[in-house]
Amino acid sequence: MPSGVTSAMGIGPADCRGVPVSYADRDAIEALEKAHECALAFRGDAIGLTDDILREHPNFIMAHLFKGAWLTQAMETRIYSEMVDAANKAEALIGSANDRERGHLEALQAWLHGDFFGAVQKWEAVLTLYPKDLLALQLVHLTDVLLGDVVGQRDVVARVFNLWDESVPGYEYVLGFYSFGLEENRDFFLAEEMGRQSLALRPDNPYSVHAVAHVMEMQGRQAGGIRFMADHQDRWGTSNFANHLWWHKSLFHLDLGDVDGVLDIYDNHLRNDDPQTTKYEELDAAALLWRLKLLDIDTGDRWAALAERWEPSAQDTLYAFNDVHAMMTFVSDEREEAQAKLLSANERYVESASDANVAMSREIGIPFCLAMQHFHKGRYGACVDTLLPVRYMTHRLGGSFAQRDIIGWTLLEAALRSRRFDLALGLANERCALKPTSMQNWTYVKRAFQGLGDRDNAARADARAQSLKAA
Repeated sequence: MPSGVTSAMGIGPADCRGVPVSYADRDAIEALEKAHECALAFRGDAIGLTDDILREHPNFIMAHLFKGAWLTQAMETRIYSEMVDAANKAEALIGSANDRERGHLEALQAWLHGDFFGAVQKWEAVLTLYPKDLLALQLVHLTDVLLGDVVGQRDVVARVFNLWDESVPGYEYVLGFYSFGLEENRDFFLAEEMGRQSLALRPDNPYSVHAVAHVMEMQGRQAGGIRFMADHQDRWGTSNFANHLWWHKSLFHLDLGDVDGVLDIYDNHLRNDDPQTTKYEELDAAALLWRLKLLDIDTGDRWAALAERWEPSAQDTLYAFNDVHAMMTFVSDEREEAQAKLLSANERYVESASDANVAMSREIGIPFCLAMQHFHKGRYGACVDTLLPVRYMTHRLGGSFAQRDIIGWTLLEAALRSRRFDLALGLANERCALKPTSMQNWTYVKRAFQGLGDRDNAARADARAQSLKAA
């Protein structure tokens, strides 16, 4: 074998950041770096490139571990067998592995047993010893997003950030992770600074575009957000992350009451008839249509087409976040059998399983699915009664604040429709306190005051809403 890349300390082969690799082939290590770059930049086919490496280097344990680890982020049952195969092949090579690689294998095995939180702890242990292990850092950060660990998304980067700078390859991605973690913890100024610094170093980094878009969404900077997305669209629009970024752009239009703009984005960028569409794309499509449903917008046949794509996953019970988005489509397209299958599968699952997703399903997933059924059937009071007790627990469903906002929005709309106007006013005021530049939020305040018979305050809220729309 060729001598390979050596670590910064000169102790055997290592990657470009000096992190040790047991397989001492320079070409293989550099090829895996290119595959990882695809995953970091959400471009190209990271798994396909890794398969190419493994055909030539079947004993490259880190390539097997990278493949299995990156597949964890898909949260889809159809790729489970590939993860198992990657883990098994890595385990067969463990005799020649270093401690870093053993840690990655333990994390992957924990994941395969449904212990997502345990996997995070294993990756964190690797990162503690090797703070420039960019794969471990990426996996902890992204998994914390999946699991709704808001503080962890930020602090996993904070623990190692001072050891990184522009001289270390991949620093721009670390900035992007930190930006998003800071945003989710409402440190908007520093989050935007980190995100824009990342884009200055690498303008085509879609994850940093995503982080800045989150900042602008949470701050209610709709017009600025639309301009920002348009300014960077030539670069993010060609990435594998484009679907989600189009969803973000649609939220800015939605907050301004631009329904035509939202439907245009849906039809041209979120609606997809390709059978290989990932769950991430279907999640965004369902989430956007449900928001339009809450605004009582007729979306034609769009629900039917999307429900058809979700129905094969009705009984997956892999990830509660997926299940609630599937339920949006089943409810809205009135697929009673699919709804029953999803709920039945989840009820059996939470009684018998013990993996990390059980709590997510029991505490938030199933209640939100039931609430959506109530909402669609016009049982708005029951919808309120189901969601009100869990509204401060929704982070346990996973995803971002922007994604989980759909739960609070459903609760507020149900409160208005059930004529619980005092509650609706309180909920609407909460939303305005967090985002006072939202036309939609002030429209909800207006509706609540109207329900209470307070014409003067309703008129003031309406004036505020109209002024924001005009801006």
